[in-house]
Amino acid sequence: MKSLLQTISFLLVFFIGHAQNIKPEGKLIVKNPLITKLIPENPQIEILGEGFNWSEGPCWIPSENKFVFSDVKENTIFEWTEEGGIKPYLKPSGYTGEKERGGEMGSNGLIINQNGELVICQHGDRRIAKMNADVSNPKPDFVTLSNGFDGKKFNSPNDLVYAKNGDLFFTDPPYGLERNNPNVVKEMDYQGVYKIDKSGQTILLTKEISFPNGIAISVDGKKLYVSNSDFTKPLWMVYDLTADNTIENGKVFCTAEGYDRQKMQGGPDGMAVHKSGWLFASGPGGIWIITEEGEHLGIIYTGEYTSNCTFNEDYSYLYMTANHKVLRMKLK
Repeated sequence: MKSLLQTISFLLVFFIGHAQNIKPEGKLIVKNPLITKLIPENPQIEILGEGFNWSEGPCWIPSENKFVFSDVKENTIFEWTEEGGIKPYLKPSGYTGEKERGGEMGSNGLIINQNGELVICQHGDRRIAKMNADVSNPKPDFVTLSNGFDGKKFNSPNDLVYAKNGDLFFTDPPYGLERNNPNVVKEMDYQGVYKIDKSGQTILLTKEISFPNGIAISVDGKKLYVSNSDFTKPLWMVYDLTADNTIENGKVFCTAEGYDRQKMQGGPDGMAVHKSGWLFASGPGGIWIITEEGEHLGIIYTGEYTSNCTFNEDYSYLYMTANHKVLRMKLK
């Protein structure tokens, strides 16, 4: 019976999510008029699909001209194309075990590596893995890149970004664990930010952020941004990247403290760096636009808990994962 209900739920997500080209009125909250250099004053936010359980991990696949994203709670990656709309792309995506488990077990962050392969943050399997198949022909076959540090399992890898030299940076908060289940052991007493270097070695960069979540690298490759999705300390950190891609000189880059959580839903989460150098970061109300100097220019208001965002190849569109929906908006 449970298997039947899961199948029905999966099909329901697919058919509801197939809706497209609904264009509600967008809203731009301006703190500095400079924001209109990239964002239309009256933005139109297009709903590409809805009915998902929790959308996350947006990723553009240039070779396929395709947008993919995770539905974390459904253990599924979906795809969207202009011609075909929303379709299932990969299931299972984050948990491949045979024993049923709770928690947010699916994939989260997704990225394409320098070889055009799909690399995945897998909550359920508690690892960073590479799909062992071409992106044009997805299969639930995975190669583990890293599943722990210092002899202990990760919590649930969440988001990831590549440096130009091939080093892979990622965050490891506890959101994918089966909370309130005493049978699931959290092996680490901290939440870490790590990198996997080109040799495959996993290196802990910091464990000082309470809930590290989104992660990004500046255009020049010299700065690492990490969001803290702690509602008691909602902020974005920035670090200098050294010659060997370790971090130093950490400081608060921007803060979301003081926002009314009832009126401005959400907090610091996933992010993406625009070619201009500006940071597009999930925060209260939608997507925050922050300059390289840390000035908050304004907010693309979505009216949803907005988890993450990415750009297409030429930066003409911003794609957003927002709770039960996936959205896009044309940029200037």
